[in-house]
Amino acid sequence: MPYPEMTHLAYNRDAIKNDFIFGTPDRDVPGTPGYWLALRGNEMVMQPASGALELPFGLEPLPGPYAVSPVYVGTWQGRPLHAVRLAPEAAIPEPFVPVAAGYRGEALTEAQLTLSGLARQVLHWRDRSRICPACGGAPTEITGSFGARCTVCAREYYPRIHPAVIVLIRRGDEVLLVRKPDWPADQYGMVAGFVEFAESLEECVVREVLEETGLTIRDLRYVGSQNWPFPSQIMAGFVAEYAGGELVVDKTELETAQWFSPASPPPGLAPRTSIARRLLDRHAPELVAAASRP
Repeated sequence: MPYPEMTHLAYNRDAIKNDFIFGTPDRDVPGTPGYWLALRGNEMVMQPASGALELPFGLEPLPGPYAVSPVYVGTWQGRPLHAVRLAPEAAIPEPFVPVAAGYRGEALTEAQLTLSGLARQVLHWRDRSRICPACGGAPTEITGSFGARCTVCAREYYPRIHPAVIVLIRRGDEVLLVRKPDWPADQYGMVAGFVEFAESLEECVVREVLEETGLTIRDLRYVGSQNWPFPSQIMAGFVAEYAGGELVVDKTELETAQWFSPASPPPGLAPRTSIARRLLDRHAPELVAAASRP
């Protein structure tokens, strides 16, 4: 079965497949110049070149200090690729510049955003796996993986990707969109949430919709997924039809929820890099066109 069209999204490896080969830390060759994914907070350090932005290149072009030490993650365009997190107080020397690398930023290309997401997840795992959660021992790397084995109790741990769901709900030509309090004033998204114990993805969608909006749904269909490195999720996208119920917003989760149509579009949509926007683009194009008009 061919992959669904959702595969090619920012933060999914498909977006960098032509230039990137995944590698584990034990494959690093010290002393070899390469490219660097250097994060500082929510920024990625880039080098301006001929009107574009490029990754820093060299043996170790950024001196630190580091919050998370450099780690080899593979190759980019045939050269070694390392990820590193700079300490918040680290200065950025010329000619490098810090660039916003969040999913709302527009300065980076889709491939560069995907690389920043890769760095986020790898460095998040490295930072969270320094101490064994069972005994407090110091884990060491497991050859051929990003796993860690405790030197005291011998327990093994591997990177954790947390499953979450997001759903586009339709009612005729209307679409249900929601807002969280911390989002930009004009941005609307969709019902989403994390999978709980003993719960399938589909059960999670049904539960989240009912809890957050009071609505029931039918004809639930999986569409595709997006790696979501904020800090380490995988977002499974669905489309569903409204089945019944009155809209009752859970104010502990949402600021508001509302039905929108091409005749009455929302003031703003989810960022173009998100699976939420791709769901709208593919399954509610008339609404997107109406919301995009000046």
